[in-house]
Amino acid sequence: MAGLHPVSGASLFFILSMMSIRIFGKLGFIATIAYFVCLPPASAADPSTPAKKVLFFSKSSNFEHAVIKRKGGKPSFVEDVLAETGPKHGIAFTFSKDGSLFSQEYLAQFDAYIFYTSGDLLAVGKDGNPPMSPAAKAALLNAIKNGKGFIGVHSGADTFHTGETVDTDTNRARTWRYKNNGDQADPYVRMLGAEFIVHGVQQVAKVRIIDPKFPGLSNKGDAFELLEEWYSLIDFSPDLHVLLLTETAGMKDPEAAPGAPVSAFYAPYQRPPYPTTWAHMYGKGRVFYTALGHNESTWTSEAFQDIFYGAVDWTVRNADADVTPNIKQVAPGAWEMPPVSPPVSGTPKKK
Repeated sequence: MAGLHPVSGASLFFILSMMSIRIFGKLGFIATIAYFVCLPPASAADPSTPAKKVLFFSKSSNFEHAVIKRKGGKPSFVEDVLAETGPKHGIAFTFSKDGSLFSQEYLAQFDAYIFYTSGDLLAVGKDGNPPMSPAAKAALLNAIKNGKGFIGVHSGADTFHTGETVDTDTNRARTWRYKNNGDQADPYVRMLGAEFIVHGVQQVAKVRIIDPKFPGLSNKGDAFELLEEWYSLIDFSPDLHVLLLTETAGMKDPEAAPGAPVSAFYAPYQRPPYPTTWAHMYGKGRVFYTALGHNESTWTSEAFQDIFYGAVDWTVRNADADVTPNIKQVAPGAWEMPPVSPPVSGTPKKK
């Protein structure tokens, strides 16, 4: 996977993969690397402060991403990364795919919950792991509303879809998702702040940083470019504080010939700019979501870890931020629908 590419002089710092930097001269490259490695971690742990407890939950009732898949009884790639980096940030992670553990008592022990999940978690689904119960789902939402933190990562927005069950056929055009349900949406969707529709093929796209004052987003410049599996999202809550905005102008099917008609590989992005990362309050709870996180190289990059642990710090109340709603000002077209298109593989074709 390619990483973040320079968009402005300041954004040279923001690098997700050192192999994909667009080098503007040897001296500029060297200066950038020196500046990057000399910066302190975004949220270095204070050894005198007790570690915050965070549940990383990755049950996949629908599609299971490779980075969270356990093989041969071994932890997933993301679990290994977080187990190594968490203590450096004062975070003690618990990793689970077992929804049957969820209860008011179980949830009470954690300061925050991270969901890298998919589908209807009330059903066993594709990964075969025990599901949550309806009472457990209600307990989760109540815990967040009463002050616990929550982070949704990537397919966390592909979870508890409004009106869908584990038996819903999502291997065709999901026409029923192309609407803004507002208060009629699934309670999980309203807690998270939006819902996933579909994605096209992975491609490099520009992301604009809206709030550089949010924990983990300082010193990142104004924008960056990244190769990702971009989620096209809809039904945004009006109280979102947008942090990162996907600039859709210029997005296309990277395999298509010039002038080719719109295809399912990039139809999801035929829309105005829309949020890809945000924060907001759900009752007393702090909620953060980012659509990033599909690839291994994203999770190992220092820049993404800055963003991720900045979000963790905010949700567990190690850091504060102004999350005044701004979506209507910075993304007024966020509620406009892209053309309906069927699901496609996000993996670029091999040349």
